[in-house]
Amino acid sequence: MQVASTWRQDTTETLLFMIVTTYSGPATLILADGARVAGMASLATNHRGDLSGWSGTFRPNEASTDVRKPSGGLQLELPYEEIGAVAVTSVRKVLATQVLMSLVGVGPAPF
Repeated sequence: MQVASTWRQDTTETLLFMIVTTYSGPATLILADGARVAGMASLATNHRGDLSGWSGTFRPNEASTDVRKPSGGLQLELPYEEIGAVAVTSVRKVLATQVLMSLVGVGPAPF
């Protein structure tokens, strides 16, 4: 006795795209009082291309008292006037005259 069988497999491939968006270069930190602080930023998105989740670091060219103890209402401006709101999570001294600020973006990424 011969038994005929057919086998069919439907496969659906799920492709997961991970968009890594980064920026590294000159930036300006805009303080709550409108003062502008030039420096270098290194930023990246956090969640598989979700441009509203981003963070990074900012190293000001000069570390004034205002920069060492920033208050709320900060913005980070990138070249070509792209601006994003940020919150400072930490400020650490890297040299006697330099600090490195850890930032978390609030809202859409400016890059």
